[in-house]
Amino acid sequence: MKKYDDLLETAIKSAENAYCIYSGFRVGSALLCTDGRIFTGCNIENDSYSLTICAERVAVFKAVSEGVTSFSAIAIAGSKDDDFSAPCYPCGACLQVLNRFCGRGFPIILADGAHRLSDFLPYAFNDSMFNK
Repeated sequence: MKKYDDLLETAIKSAENAYCIYSGFRVGSALLCTDGRIFTGCNIENDSYSLTICAERVAVFKAVSEGVTSFSAIAIAGSKDDDFSAPCYPCGACLQVLNRFCGRGFPIILADGAHRLSDFLPYAFNDSMFNK
């Protein structure tokens, strides 16, 4: 995981901007694009919980809104205190968004190491379902 250490540190730093007024659980993400740029995200909570957005989707949507749709890896870090040593797993909505742009072998970097998107989302909704 050495090659992704800096990316994970960027995700941890991004968690400082989390707006988590209800849960107190700060999450940060750092999305590495194939052109070398990094887009960060943090979770943003809302009075209406369904309008809350995860750090991962913030980073992806920031990148896409800037015209970038090719990604190399994402790091995710979350903590209620300042201990980011436990893995913070992505939710199903974030995994589906990542699948749209990144594919099954996409690296997801957590505190416990590197994983593949397919490890977390073995049966993704995708275009092939429309072409039957």
